[in-house]
Amino acid sequence: MEAVVDVSAYELERGKPMPNAIHGSIQANLSFELKLRYRESYRIMSEISLATQPDGTTPDVVIYPSIVLDYENEPAKRTDPPLTCIEIQSPSQSNEEMVAKTNIYFRFGVKSCWVVLPSLRAVMVFTAPGQYQFFHHDDTLVDPQTGFELPLATVFA
Repeated sequence: MEAVVDVSAYELERGKPMPNAIHGSIQANLSFELKLRYRESYRIMSEISLATQPDGTTPDVVIYPSIVLDYENEPAKRTDPPLTCIEIQSPSQSNEEMVAKTNIYFRFGVKSCWVVLPSLRAVMVFTAPGQYQFFHHDDTLVDPQTGFELPLATVFA
């Protein structure tokens, strides 16, 4: 007998699990810290739909060069790749699923992907498919593709 799994509208629309409190806190901390440090040169956004193939994706956080938003003509899915996509692993997501997402983003044209692993208080910074650096606990994350630096103590606070 198969188990019945309820899937929320959120999960169906975004193709990923509904966030919990840890996920939400990390996402808020990442957005705040990135905006605090880089708002003059970059646009930090969360939950932006991207026109990745085959079905589109919605990363937790994206970083674009400083762009002006067109409040009248913003597309439902952005066709221009961000510099960086950040995904925060939920308890129901496997490491393999998270790595597969980075491959989709690299095919779309991003420069780097960060995979946040809350249970380890760690971040894998991918600079190409299969190539990453591992940062954890009190390390300062350094993204060699973009030059972004972020103390992890503030992310997992």
